[in-house]
Amino acid sequence: MSDQEKTSLWQGFKAFLMRGNVVDLAVAVVIGAAFTNIVNSVVEGVINPLVGAFGTQNLDSYTSCLKGPCEGTGDAATGVRILWGSVLGATLQFVLTAAVVYFLMVLPMAKYLARVEARRKAKEGAHEVVEVTELEVLKEIRDALLAERAQGGGKSLRADDDGRTDDGR
Repeated sequence: MSDQEKTSLWQGFKAFLMRGNVVDLAVAVVIGAAFTNIVNSVVEGVINPLVGAFGTQNLDSYTSCLKGPCEGTGDAATGVRILWGSVLGATLQFVLTAAVVYFLMVLPMAKYLARVEARRKAKEGAHEVVEVTELEVLKEIRDALLAERAQGGGKSLRADDDGRTDDGR
């Protein structure tokens, strides 16, 4: 490869990495991993003991036997088991992770962006009011000049709706 091709490849790769989406994705992965650890701790330290009050603390031990006899564990197990406890545990972890991400990140960010957008619209609205006010002032000046010319005995100039006078100005 020539030096120019290496440089253009490097520049292209660098541009790809610096796009906002790639950086946002990397941040999301890191934060997601951190939240996963927190949620796993909550499930293992709080949810499983609450479930354990009614049965066993380990949700993975909840099974149903589809085809018996279901005896033993691991490689020595016989029969066909449905491990619905592990599915329940994974579902709880998913729901808790989604709730934490939504309530601690998505919702506050959406509220912040809505406030920023409202401020931007308010500034635009104020700018439009200024423009409309300036236009009204210019119309008043025009009307005053036309009235002054009419009183001066000169040629009578009247403005129509679009601001043009009788002489085309």
